[in-house]
Amino acid sequence: MSKLEIHQIPVLNDNYLYLFKEPESGLVGIVDPAVAGPVLDKLDELGWTLTHIINTHHHMDHTGGNLELKEKTGCIVVGAKGDADRIPGIDIQLEDGDIFEFGSQKARVFEVPGHTRGHIAYWFEQSDALFCGDTLFALGCGRLFEGTPAEMWHSLNKFRKLPDSTKVYCAHEYTEANARFAVTVDPANKALRARYAEIRELRKKLIPTVPSTLGEEKSTNPFMRADDPGLQAALGLTGADPITVFAETRARKDSF
Repeated sequence: MSKLEIHQIPVLNDNYLYLFKEPESGLVGIVDPAVAGPVLDKLDELGWTLTHIINTHHHMDHTGGNLELKEKTGCIVVGAKGDADRIPGIDIQLEDGDIFEFGSQKARVFEVPGHTRGHIAYWFEQSDALFCGDTLFALGCGRLFEGTPAEMWHSLNKFRKLPDSTKVYCAHEYTEANARFAVTVDPANKALRARYAEIRELRKKLIPTVPSTLGEEKSTNPFMRADDPGLQAALGLTGADPITVFAETRARKDSF
């Protein structure tokens, strides 16, 4: 079975959109179109016809292009049932555990509140692809605008159960800033320090650091490791409940 053909489109200051095609059906989706213009340009370049918008959450830097793209292409808008009132143009409403069929590919839908109350993510197992919006970043996680530390920790734990090979197609190029913070709370993590060095070299050359893999995130992302004894010790929270550790890590990042 063919995997999704995925193209990364940088827009605005640090957003990434993901345009993908399912080869067998010819279906074409765009994840979280902040703006329409660059998407239309890329479609023209590839000779593709947009069939679906795949939204993870309602923020305008993820949905700002919905209505223009829908008007110009007639595409279908997919998003969270629990946030349908805030997703412009929504047609298909999905919940936790739903399977979204996209040609021969199937995405498992996860409700992952924390950043927003209605955030969802899409895991295309056959393509090793996780479109996680602003829930998980390379070496970070989203700010808790509408959720609690407990909700976000529970959401991230859903991702920890997925295969290490899964590529993390997050929505922003925040990795270098996230790495600068991560080494302050997990200074003894050799894998993290090595990854930070690699990230600095990539960004010097303006090369994207995204996608990462879940294996990398599980071993180096402090927000995925609140139950790790080393991180807990570095925070002075040895043996604490992981939610407490996560909340402390998030609070420190917010003021970093």
